Parts: sequence; structure tokens; C-alpha cells
Amino acid sequence: MNKIYSSAILLSLFIFSCKKETPPSPKPLEISVTSVLQQDVKLESEYTGQTFGQSDIQINPRVDGIIESMNFKEGSFVKKGQVLYTIDPLPYKAKLNEAQGVAAESQARLSKTKSDLDMITPLAKMNAVSQRELVSAKAAYNASLAQIKASDASVQNAKIELGYCQILAPISGLIGISKVRVGDYVRPGAMSILNTISDLGDVRVRFTISEQEFLRLFREFNKPNSALKGSGATVTIKLSDGSTYPETGKVSFADRQIDPSTGAITFEATFPNPDKLLRPGQYVKVALLTDIRKEAIVIPQRAVIEVQGIYQVYVVGNDNKVQMQIVKPGPAVKNGYIIEEGLKPGDKIAMGGTSLLKNGSVITPKNVQWQLGDPETVAAK
Repeated sequence: MNKIYSSAILLSLFIFSCKKETPPSPKPLEISVTSVLQQDVKLESEYTGQTFGQSDIQINPRVDGIIESMNFKEGSFVKKGQVLYTIDPLPYKAKLNEAQGVAAESQARLSKTKSDLDMITPLAKMNAVSQRELVSAKAAYNASLAQIKASDASVQNAKIELGYCQILAPISGLIGISKVRVGDYVRPGAMSILNTISDLGDVRVRFTISEQEFLRLFREFNKPNSALKGSGATVTIKLSDGSTYPETGKVSFADRQIDPSTGAITFEATFPNPDKLLRPGQYVKVALLTDIRKEAIVIPQRAVIEVQGIYQVYVVGNDNKVQMQIVKPGPAVKNGYIIEEGLKPGDKIAMGGTSLLKNGSVITPKNVQWQLGDPETVAAK
């Protein structure tokens, strides 16, 4: 009897141990959820631009000769009228002395012909000399007067050329690296550039817009009720390190024609440059306000799932169940999308970030506040 009882107990224990344990129900995923926003959105188009000084003046020699001295530090600020280069003046001093000698001879000749004319004139009235001698004296005097003007002009020209031996700064600004050194021979000409001075008080940025974009903007700006009026000319730029330049600029002008080789038109914007951070020749990203969407539906880009050109988001219902919703996105703005179809203000959507989220899944929502352009979201209170 005891053996039978013991066997029954062992059999019961064996059967119980062979039963599979029922796994616990999975805990719902905790997913960040945010509300669809409705707000006015400013759309900016981005273009590549290049910076120029307010004035970029090339320094060219106006006389030929050997560079005798450089009187500035390369890469420094110079003042208007400051002596930059000196060209050997000796040949031009000699030329001036020669011109002054000719002028002195002309003055002496004028004195003689004037004296001859003054003497012959009364004699001619008394018929003591012939009229031919009188005419000859007048001609000699007039020729002396003309010679005086020519010699004076030669003296003036020699003085100017001597003055050109000192090359002065035409404006105040930042001077670049010299293209010549002391001892180099230079001569006048458009291709003979010694240096360049840039006025960095304001900086010009030039960029191009396609003909189609120009036509659209032109028509938009000329609408009587255009939202761009008064604000569309504001321009911002990003520097090569990705930072945004702190000053905003204004479009100053557009070129007179469309470039037939590129199909684009050149615009120029002007930016204040108080810290002299911008230098000529920099490449920048130009952001120009080109549209304003009133009461647009905006959601985070990370909430949008794109599969073979179809854009979808997970909409969270009152029962915390997510449903896949196809949407039609508009332009991307900063870290968000404008949604043209598929959502309405106040809808709650999952922020995504996990491949475990499926259509019909029940989640544990973690409400977060999201704003267009914010680098991070914060938990809603």
C-alpha cells in the first residue's frame, strides 16, 4: 500500500513538472507622443553665395619703375592716403628738371618776342618798318605764348608722374598680400595689380536664383496681399563651419539680365560686418525667405516613415492604440514637415524611433512638447 502511494506521488510530481509555464503578457512599449501643430511657417530657400567687400579696390601702378619700398604690413588695415609703395623717383625727377628748363627757355623767348613786338609796333605806325616785319613780330610773340602753355603742361605732367611714384591707399580698409616685392619692376596696365584693399564696413554677398524661381518670387511680391511684402527681402547666411552669421542682411539689387549660359539671375545682399568676421572670397549658404504658409500643419520629421515614396505616420487613438496613416508631406522646414493632407490639428502622433512599433500596437504614451526648429523635445508637464 505504501509503495502504491509513493508511486502515485512521484507520478503526480512528474506530470506537474512537464506542464509548460504560461508566459506573462508583454508590457506595452513606451513611445514618445506629440501633438500635431498648426502655425504660420516661413519657408526659406537656400542658395550658394560668395562674399565681397563693400569696395574691393585693386592697386595698380600708374608709372613704370622699380619698387623702392613697401610701407605697410600685409593683411593689416590701412588708412586712405597712406603711402603703400614707392617707385624709384630719380628718372621722374630728372624729367621734371628737364621740363622746368624748357619752361624757363620758353619764358625767356616770350620776354624777347614781347619786347620786339613792343618796339616794332610804333615804328610800323610811322611806316619806319614794313608791315611784314610787324606781322612777323606778332607771329613770334604768339608762338612764344603757345610754347609757354606747352612747356607749362610738360612741367605739370612731370610733376604728376613724379607724384605717382608714391602709391597711396585710395580707401581705408584691409589690404591683402602684396604681389610684388622691393626691387621688382612694374609698369602701368590693367594686368599689373600690386595689391587689393577691401572696405569691410559692410559686406556684399552675391548669389544666383534660377529663372523659374525668380519668376515665381516676382509674381508673389507683386500681389497686392502678398505675405512676403516687407519681409521677403531679409536674408540670413550660414558660414562654412555650419554656424549662422548673427547679422541679417537685405537684398540690395538684382542683375539687369538672366545669364543665358546658366539660366539664372544674380542677386546681391548687404550685411553689416561690425566684427570684421566676414572676408572677401568666403563661400556661404544664403537663406532667402520665399514663402509664408498660413496655419500650416507641422509635425517632426522623425515621426514620418517613408517607404517607396509613400509617407506614413502612426496616429495614437484615445485607447493608446496606434494606427498607420498615409500623409502627403509638403516642404521640409528645419526639423519638421509641413503636412498638406492626412492630419488635422490636435492629432497625436508617435515620434517613432523603434522598429517594434506596428499597426494596431497598444503603447504607453510619453507625452512630449515639440516645437519647429527645437533641437530637442522635452517631456510635457
